[in-house]
Amino acid sequence: MREKSLTHFCSIKSIVGQLLQHKKELVFGNIIAILATLLVVIIPLFIPLLVDELLLGKDHHFISFISEHFWTTDTKGYVLGILALILILRALSTLLSIVQTKIFVSISKNITFKMRESLLRHLKRVSLKEYEMIRVGAVTSKLVTDVETIDGFVSSTISKLIVAVLILVFSAVVLLWIHWQLALFILITNPIVVLFTVKLSRNIGKLKKEENKAVELFQSSLTETLELFHQIRAANKEEYFFKQSEAKAKELKEHSVNYGYKSDAAIKFSYLVFLAGYEVFRAVSILAVAYSDLSVGLMLAIFSYLWVMVSPTQDIINFQYVLATAKAACKRINSIYEMEQEPLVEQDTDPFESPGSIGIEVKNLSFSYLENKPILENINIKIPKASKVAIVGASGSGKTTLANILVGFYPLDEGEILYGDVSNKVLKLSTIRENIHLILQHPKLFNDTMRFNLTLGKAYSDVQIKNALHIAQLDDVIERLELGLDTLVGKDGIKLSGGQRQRVAIARMVLSDPKVVIFDESTSALDVHTEAKLFEALQSFLADKTVITIAHRLSTIKSAEFIYVLEDGYVVDSGTPKELLTKDESYFSSMI
Repeated sequence: MREKSLTHFCSIKSIVGQLLQHKKELVFGNIIAILATLLVVIIPLFIPLLVDELLLGKDHHFISFISEHFWTTDTKGYVLGILALILILRALSTLLSIVQTKIFVSISKNITFKMRESLLRHLKRVSLKEYEMIRVGAVTSKLVTDVETIDGFVSSTISKLIVAVLILVFSAVVLLWIHWQLALFILITNPIVVLFTVKLSRNIGKLKKEENKAVELFQSSLTETLELFHQIRAANKEEYFFKQSEAKAKELKEHSVNYGYKSDAAIKFSYLVFLAGYEVFRAVSILAVAYSDLSVGLMLAIFSYLWVMVSPTQDIINFQYVLATAKAACKRINSIYEMEQEPLVEQDTDPFESPGSIGIEVKNLSFSYLENKPILENINIKIPKASKVAIVGASGSGKTTLANILVGFYPLDEGEILYGDVSNKVLKLSTIRENIHLILQHPKLFNDTMRFNLTLGKAYSDVQIKNALHIAQLDDVIERLELGLDTLVGKDGIKLSGGQRQRVAIARMVLSDPKVVIFDESTSALDVHTEAKLFEALQSFLADKTVITIAHRLSTIKSAEFIYVLEDGYVVDSGTPKELLTKDESYFSSMI
């Protein structure tokens, strides 16, 4: 039985939880933010106070404080001195802001790395049936585009939000000190702008989700077209498939335009409301000078604080939109976590640890890809230790499906498989696959060197590789390659023929030295002469191994000790090659 991941999911709550795991960095970052904010907030007070005291003769005790504790000079000296102080404070504030940004970027990269790591670990255990139905481009889009959206949300938006809130709080305190009545008017009416934009943000989130979906469809279409380009060109269908990708690109353009201008319009409209409010506040400030004790200098200070509050208010407004897009990204990321996984099994014993080969027994096995559409029904097969067994049947009879089940690619609907005397239900799938090697009819090769395609990154000696090449009849092939084992074989081994790719897969099997080998039409692309030489070379290597062969050639089947015949998902006959040929040679020959 497969399972879904319940321990990992993406949500704003989980992202905040991960943020809180970096307590030291967060505390330090917030201290830096507070210091940077204080430096920014006090600056607008200096010049207005100078205006009142030096130009209008109103005493705020600012000049007297400077004269008593720092220096005494004329008007020009005070202005230039305060200017120098302001520039120093702005420089310090900028440096502190850079440090704070670095802290939050480091945290965000750590969070998104762990998120990608978690997604990759989940994908590593996803059921093969799920992989057969997914689009590669759709998955890569989520691991790249959507995780980057989360990264931007954490690294810049949350850090900006903290600074924005601090600036607004400190500015509010200063405004209340300057003129509490006017400050209350500003502070009560200003949040209306933020509340007004909440509704706009909901629609923006939907538009971003549609844009990301369009990115996924375009990436999937393009990836599939490029991956299958050889087949597309062989069928002379470039026009059709690239037109499909162009259509997806057009859809992406339309969604991007829709999101781009509407989100920008929403932000600018929100900003327009804020500017309208600013004009109202400015008019009210002028009236406060005319009808209260508010000085011209302090009025200018209020104007300055209104501008100081523009950026943080805008950051809070933007946060709503970014929050909506982050939520949409989380939903798409969670679609990966919802993919069903292979089961985790607590393994107490390993039947493959015993020396020599191992026997396999299939008991009452039934399997279906789709509910109520069985592919295999009530299969019972016994494969003794170190025996050579063949499975034959017409196309669609279930032979390859059975081979995939034997190596644990698909879960059983009913029944069990005994490896030695141990049920598959109590064995790790990694244990089964480590000891049973399935060689497919169309083996997959990486766009890498011949050496890598043989070893798959595992360390083998040159002697071991040479021996595997010799058994797989690849000596001449390697000699003809320009760089030998270091030659790149191209995408899916395009530089090699079908028969050569099959022999690479066989050499790979020889290097892994499994206890059980399953040949699934693994030599179908070889000529009879090469196949005969190959099996002759393999004979001593396979002598003490359990071998299961799925093949159509009578010469291959005849070498088996026992044969099972599959038809429409059932075992319809079994026996030695001689027994089956004796029963009905024409029928048996047609089956294989």
